Amino acid sequence: MPGIDRLGAEIIIAETGGDMAQFASANHLASRTGVRPGQNESDGVNRSGRTRPGNSNPKRLLGIAAMDAIRRKDSHLAVFFRRIAARRVGRRALVAVMHKPTIVIRHVLHDKTAHRELGTDHFTKRDPERAMRRMIRQANDLGPTIRFEPIAAT
Repeated sequence: MPGIDRLGAEIIIAETGGDMAQFASANHLASRTGVRPGQNESDGVNRSGRTRPGNSNPKRLLGIAAMDAIRRKDSHLAVFFRRIAARRVGRRALVAVMHKPTIVIRHVLHDKTAHRELGTDHFTKRDPERAMRRMIRQANDLGPTIRFEPIAAT
């Protein structure tokens, strides 16, 4: 997993106990470690979205792992960080990236499966029409109007 090596995995297992049955969902584990983004909204007014303190050892490890993952060019977490950081403050985007590996850790330990890297084109493959609209909008913002026509199969 990007950013988490053998020692990091050992720390996570030691701090969580390794038994994921105690966590009803991945968000429960994220809340316990303190990387679940807070949400406090009432009547359209957003208040503090601070995270809870949580367990400091896995939280520190996830912060280091997130920083390492966003520096890699071949990680989907780096793409995810850039997408979030474009519309949020850097630290909020970092907490969102810290939240992703926590969900993966819970699923890997609970389901006893191997981690599978999604790749940098994950978001493009997930919704290609949205990616095309975004590229057209970005190209048109530069000046000339651009249209893409589908290639006719022969």
